[in-house]
Amino acid sequence: MKLFAPLMMAASMLLAGSATAQDQRLTDAKAAAASWLVLLDAGQYQETWIRSASPFRAAVSQENWLHAASQVRTPLGAVTARTLKSAQFTRTLPNVPDGEYVVMQYDTSFANKAGAVETITPMRDKDGSWRVSGYFVR
Repeated sequence: MKLFAPLMMAASMLLAGSATAQDQRLTDAKAAAASWLVLLDAGQYQETWIRSASPFRAAVSQENWLHAASQVRTPLGAVTARTLKSAQFTRTLPNVPDGEYVVMQYDTSFANKAGAVETITPMRDKDGSWRVSGYFVR
């Protein structure tokens, strides 16, 4: 019984440390997504490409991103409301290398489309910084 209490305390400390690390990853990923979305909302599509994760920039040329972002976002109009619905940390996603990702979904209303769902996926990039690696709106 004397050994049980220290083992439980050690286990609790390990779990707390793991939870704290995951909380920090979520906090950092949310901050990266928020600053990227500010640029996207302002129509600064070139800047969003520049500030995206390196795998994103390798997969999508700047020219293609500028065209796609403009085609998708311009008709929607300005954001009138955006609420984070979920944020889930994962190490695996389909069709991309394993890494550290946070899949975030926002309930978003635009001037020309109420009830949209934005999915944004920040990832920990090669240099350790969190950057957006994917964006989708439906």
